[in-house]
Amino acid sequence: MRTKPNRNDPCWCGSGQKYKKCHEPIDEKISYFESQGHVVPTQNLLKTPQQLEGIRQSSRINIAVLDYVAEQIRPGISTEEINTWVDQKTREMGGIPAPLNYEGFPKSVCISINDQVCHGIPSPDVILQEGDIVNVDVSTIYNGYFSDSSRMFCLGEVDPEWKKLVDVAKESLQVGLKEVKPWGFLGDMGEAIHTFVKSHGYSVVEEIGGHGVGLEFHEEPFVSYVSKKGTEMLLVPGMVFTIEPMINMGGHEVYVDAENEWTIYTDDGSPSAQWEITVAVTEDGYEVLTW
Repeated sequence: MRTKPNRNDPCWCGSGQKYKKCHEPIDEKISYFESQGHVVPTQNLLKTPQQLEGIRQSSRINIAVLDYVAEQIRPGISTEEINTWVDQKTREMGGIPAPLNYEGFPKSVCISINDQVCHGIPSPDVILQEGDIVNVDVSTIYNGYFSDSSRMFCLGEVDPEWKKLVDVAKESLQVGLKEVKPWGFLGDMGEAIHTFVKSHGYSVVEEIGGHGVGLEFHEEPFVSYVSKKGTEMLLVPGMVFTIEPMINMGGHEVYVDAENEWTIYTDDGSPSAQWEITVAVTEDGYEVLTW
């Protein structure tokens, strides 16, 4: 339920301004869209200035950890070594790896290779090879605030078609960002990304998408990349969520590893690529918090 203070009370966001000078116009606009049948964010999904700063601080650690991985990753190392780097670097900077023990996940980072779509579990037995495309997905808790991002790495001489897949997946984020603006809809972004990816002959995984983030690891809303313009949740200043389409060279169908019940693969064995960023909706557009 949306809490509405008296107009002269301090605004619920903690800005120190009176409600009428701060969030009252925004709340009235949200109520209008809700009355028109649109899905709108609840008040707890709109981050306050203090909360946004906490998420930014978490994001700085997140980015630094991925930068460190980028400097060290190479053929011949195990994915368990990367897990150790992520865990140690995160803790050195005062953070906590969010994936560790999350719903039973056993490691501090997700590492997905080639036809693994996401949630690959690091192991000393998995050795990176020349020609692999590798997704390293880092999520960080700092002072109770969460951030989330992933990058793709092409190891050595990679098949040109695989390299193109990685590049298109990255470019799709820029395509989606152009549609992130207050009083638009998540579906605007989803349709733009889907149309762009299909134009290159690729598919987008349907069952798995992005998510709200900041005060928890995974919050509402679910962020689809096969949605339609003008649908899904209304974009409002203060919302924070991930953009992370999973792009397959073949079909969109996937399956979950029956043994570990975490790792997701493409059904047809084709390679998959994904970049992930955390984004905040602002009054005039967006702020990229992780890349």
